[in-house]
Amino acid sequence: MVLITSLEALDIRFPTSDHHDGSDSMHPDPDYSCAYVILHTDDPVLKGHGLTFTIGRGNEIVTKACEALKHHVVGKTLESITEDFGAAWKAMVSDGQLRWLGPEKGVIHMATGAVVNAIWDLWAKKEGKPLWLLLAEMPAEQLVRCVSFHWITDAITPEEAVAILKTNEPEKAARIAKLKESGYPAYTTSAGWLGYSDDKIRRLCREGMEQGWTHFKVKVGVDVEDDIRRLKIIREEVGFERTVMVDANQRWDVPVAIEYMQQLAFAKPWFIEEPTCPDDILGHAAIRKAMAPLGIKVATGEVCANRVLFKQLMQASAIDICQIDSCRVAGVNEIIAILLMAAKFNIPVCPHAGGVGLCEYVQHLSMFDFVAVSGRVNIIEFVDHLHEHFLQPCEIKNASYMPPYLPGYSIEMKAESLQTFVFPHGEIWAERIRVGKATL
Repeated sequence: MVLITSLEALDIRFPTSDHHDGSDSMHPDPDYSCAYVILHTDDPVLKGHGLTFTIGRGNEIVTKACEALKHHVVGKTLESITEDFGAAWKAMVSDGQLRWLGPEKGVIHMATGAVVNAIWDLWAKKEGKPLWLLLAEMPAEQLVRCVSFHWITDAITPEEAVAILKTNEPEKAARIAKLKESGYPAYTTSAGWLGYSDDKIRRLCREGMEQGWTHFKVKVGVDVEDDIRRLKIIREEVGFERTVMVDANQRWDVPVAIEYMQQLAFAKPWFIEEPTCPDDILGHAAIRKAMAPLGIKVATGEVCANRVLFKQLMQASAIDICQIDSCRVAGVNEIIAILLMAAKFNIPVCPHAGGVGLCEYVQHLSMFDFVAVSGRVNIIEFVDHLHEHFLQPCEIKNASYMPPYLPGYSIEMKAESLQTFVFPHGEIWAERIRVGKATL
């Protein structure tokens, strides 16, 4: 038995706004940040790590919300949680007082994701497996018991979920071998941030092609003439034999999205990501209908609050591509539910990544999806920022994520990074506050 003895939550921030890394049409100056959770146990060597991603101010609110959830885990054994993980997860999101802050959305749900992911990290470490393999090798019935089907049984039932998983069992070993040999395909967003100069865009495109990248995503949405110019530059560099996608980060009203994308259609983007409000199911459906004659697909999900929104997007035929985020929803348990629905509706899952630790996280989810849920190889976002702060940073080879091999969820950060970038007393932030480059 492993007893969880305490929960530690840290406010970790990186000053990425200095170089416009991560800048887009709605977030011009992000400081990539995370509410970072450590579950300490009665075994001094065994700890669970988890985080949820934010972009600076407000990270302290999510950190406090993580602390508010500690009574759901501290004093309990890991085994008492995982033996019926679906029920434990539902108890956490149904907390009679905390759920009033959601329910199952926003800050409290993101905080739940950090805590839940820390439990999964702890479980995988105890079992001596990387998370993707722990999930992939788990019996179908046990995996389904990790999921709460509350509010989604009109889209998928536990019995249907078990059937989907059992259908994939004969091919698991071959798929695992394929992953270990060639990895899981990725695309890059590193060249496409809005704040970058033309010269930097050209240089990053050329470097990307030299590194083997074939898919490039570009941020758009503020100025159509400027976006036309930037897309022409990118097409000049990467040609039309490579794939380009565009991302508006929720910038547009529905009619604007349709008109704007008609003007960008010359660049032949594979998809438009987050064209409008993430909660607007019917708006996405209207945009998808208008994009179909142009050959442009609609992708969203990065900031969808919970499995219910994903359910409705799928039921309404509002998206072509499902973009899960590893910690916007309440952790692995809810992700499993979304993956199962996507498999039933035959919608490819191409996760959002980047930020702090999101690439490290989502590689596990896509690999599990391929091996055990959909059997489909899709593509994962990759952004080359901040990986050096993790004990096992994701490994990219030939524009593909190679399977993590260390036990856990690959999300444990180096102790020196935590000490240096903790807000506001870490070395980096104390100095920035002293010279007026940051405020409390």
